[in-house]
Amino acid sequence: MAGRRKKDVQVLRELVRQYVDLARKPIQDERRELWSDLLSRRPTRPLVLATYGMWNVWCREVFGEKTLQCEDPLFRAHERNLRMAIFHDPIGDDFILEPWISEEAVKAGAWGRLFGVEQRLTDKPAEGGAGAYMPVLKDWADVAGLKPVPHRIDEEATARNVARLQDAVGDLVEIDVNRGPAWFAFMADVSWNLATLRGLEQMMVDMYESPKELHALAAFIRDATLAGQEAAEAAGDYGLTSHAMQEMPYSRELEWPRPNERPRGRKDLWGFCAAQEFTLISPAMHDEFLLQYQMPILRKFGLVAYGCCEDLTRKIDMLRQIPNLRLIAVAPRADVRRCAREIGADYVISWRPNPADMVCCGFDEARIRRIIREGMEACKGLHVCIHLKDVETVEGDPSRLARWVRIVRRATDECA
Repeated sequence: MAGRRKKDVQVLRELVRQYVDLARKPIQDERRELWSDLLSRRPTRPLVLATYGMWNVWCREVFGEKTLQCEDPLFRAHERNLRMAIFHDPIGDDFILEPWISEEAVKAGAWGRLFGVEQRLTDKPAEGGAGAYMPVLKDWADVAGLKPVPHRIDEEATARNVARLQDAVGDLVEIDVNRGPAWFAFMADVSWNLATLRGLEQMMVDMYESPKELHALAAFIRDATLAGQEAAEAAGDYGLTSHAMQEMPYSRELEWPRPNERPRGRKDLWGFCAAQEFTLISPAMHDEFLLQYQMPILRKFGLVAYGCCEDLTRKIDMLRQIPNLRLIAVAPRADVRRCAREIGADYVISWRPNPADMVCCGFDEARIRRIIREGMEACKGLHVCIHLKDVETVEGDPSRLARWVRIVRRATDECA
């Protein structure tokens, strides 16, 4: 046992050394300044971002269990995170490597387990395939059985994990403890919980057949989300690494991320909501059944990013109701020209070009350049980030990510 632990620590320490060297490079400060300017709507070049994670098939192939050397589960998780971060550096985008590593506090609730029931998908037919939501609330009477999970941290388990990390690598890097609530990001956007609890198709039918009951469910989810977040704030558990957004959480109006800086309020942080399950819903019904329930949640935060993969083309005007809105996602299926025209310079555009066109289905430099140029012409003079995400495959060639960044940078320079 002692021998295995010694090996795990050696592996982790070597990775931490590599990571810290990268995180201390001057380019990281340059990127902080650029993101702060962009997200405060000051003039900058278009920023370029490529993100991915273990939810993507290619990541499970490149960073899967067989690739890891540590045996201890805690150390294995950090080994994977460090390897992915080190891999990211030569991609050359505007992603920021922060000079700390974060350990999640052990808390009640988890993804899909915030209501005392398991919100899950059907089995997927193949690796990378799609599953369907399995509705929990088959009858409206079932709502009475939902038990929202309170914000509660297991202090003993958290302290134990942090102490082990501190003992292993604490002399090399600061260890941030993220004590923010489980009611976070998609778990706090109302949309995901509505669709998984009721079922996507049934939720759509409910808008016509059971609007009163659907409104009541949305209000229940809103109130549970607010209660969880308010409890975390009252406990002093929000810190400057508790931001929620899909870009780099910087701006001139808010404090920059720093490890173990608590307590902070939601007003000091970026908040995020998406509406992926409402992409086919009309603007009027989106407003009625979702946005009006997201607004009380979003108003508590300093700045807000809205949207993920949903097409918001017809909904920009609706989103202007959000008083602290700063960034809007323009998804692959959105009309980039129309979105740019309607968003203007009032908000930051996070344009997400279709990854199938970029890196997933062949790698055609001329096609990439043409699409990026067209998009940038539509967004000329505006505040723009080009964000490559939802990359399910790179067809066995991860080097495409760095090549994509170089092509995009050249294309944006040519459009300047």
